[in-house]
Amino acid sequence: MAATETEAEPTKVLEFGLGDGTYCLDIGVIDEIVDAGELTRIPNSPAHVEGVMDLRGRTTTIVDPKTLFDIGEEGPRERIVVFDDDEIDEGGTVGWMVDEVFQVRDVAPEDVDQGTTVDDEGLRGIVKSDGRFVVWVSPDVEDFDVGDVTPEDAEP
Repeated sequence: MAATETEAEPTKVLEFGLGDGTYCLDIGVIDEIVDAGELTRIPNSPAHVEGVMDLRGRTTTIVDPKTLFDIGEEGPRERIVVFDDDEIDEGGTVGWMVDEVFQVRDVAPEDVDQGTTVDDEGLRGIVKSDGRFVVWVSPDVEDFDVGDVTPEDAEP
């Protein structure tokens, strides 16, 4: 059966855990996923900036999305989702500290409810499938300011 012009292509998303919730990001904004490692704290950085790490010669700012989205639950914080510098305009390499990474999957436009999140900053919608809900977030949160973090700011 051929696709009609009115059918939109599905979007590949990465599903990950933050606390008790499942969230997803468009795979097109992600460069790589790495194991969480040692972070260097940055004095006087915004509350959502966990620190920086050296990722293959690049100083990568690590952000806690739980702070950005006001998620209070704790979790294992095992993985870092690193964003593609060309897709995210934050002035450097940025990654999100997530509890765990689940899978990459396709999301059809008809499976996304945008009505409940229309006024929520950084939320693209709620994905409904398999009897569960996944919150589709965007890395373009307005207060997602990593500041002017440079390697020289890091505490030894």
